[in-house]
Amino acid sequence: MNYLSTRNKSLNLNFGNIFLRGLAPDGGLFLPKEIYKFSEQELTELSKLNYIDLGTEIISKFCTPILDKKKIKLILNKAYSSFNTKEVVEIKKIDNINLLELYHGPTLAFKDIALQVIGLMYEELDLNKKKINIVVATSGDTGSAAIAALKEKKNINLFVLHPHEKISAIQRKIMTTCESSNIYNIAVKGNFDDCQSIVKKMFNDEQFREKINMSGVNSINWARIVCQIVYYFYAYFKFSTKVNFSVPTGNFGDVYAGYIAKKMGLPIDKLIVATNEND
Repeated sequence: MNYLSTRNKSLNLNFGNIFLRGLAPDGGLFLPKEIYKFSEQELTELSKLNYIDLGTEIISKFCTPILDKKKIKLILNKAYSSFNTKEVVEIKKIDNINLLELYHGPTLAFKDIALQVIGLMYEELDLNKKKINIVVATSGDTGSAAIAALKEKKNINLFVLHPHEKISAIQRKIMTTCESSNIYNIAVKGNFDDCQSIVKKMFNDEQFREKINMSGVNSINWARIVCQIVYYFYAYFKFSTKVNFSVPTGNFGDVYAGYIAKKMGLPIDKLIVATNEND
């Protein structure tokens, strides 16, 4: 699978390249040049799989030949070994709706599902064994999940920018009490957008990015989307009727994963973008 930039369709990079870069050199986002579409027969076969095997089949469509199915399955088994439920996610019925529980990871944030995998992918794909400096902006849960996934990793430093005094006390404590020597927490006077702006400026400075071997784990990293596609398939296969997904939405990454699942042939009926009214 090769990738282009939203600002340069002639770009041609493999999964390893785009994973380690995070953001395209022209400031665009990386997208696959084509999206694999499962046939009805393939969907039937996928519906019989457990979460790990299902994830292996789906993620492999975006990672090969850089990561083969054997490596992907090993990564998923290790990544989800710390989750407190066998199938990674659970579905609970509440009245006439079904709740897809994505909070069974080590920090209780849905972002554990992708970031636990990504942490192991960094180890697998860092072929040059050069120190990687990962910079992430967070309003709380992304930072916590990134720290849990990347602490104690060799050849990786993680710098977490969060808005000073604008995250919950528990989020701050989870992030700032980590004693791992490769984790750096930075409180920024401002809001989350200010933190995000700093990170984007760093990514857009190609010379600086190359100098420090910078990478990112915010939703700009396509691997985040890929890992989140899996639970849309898993949840859909639990029902025999049309399925709508109503998705709490911030940066649009989670619901976009649902959109990609639909593009891959999963017959989702509606994707409902649920968001708060900005003040």
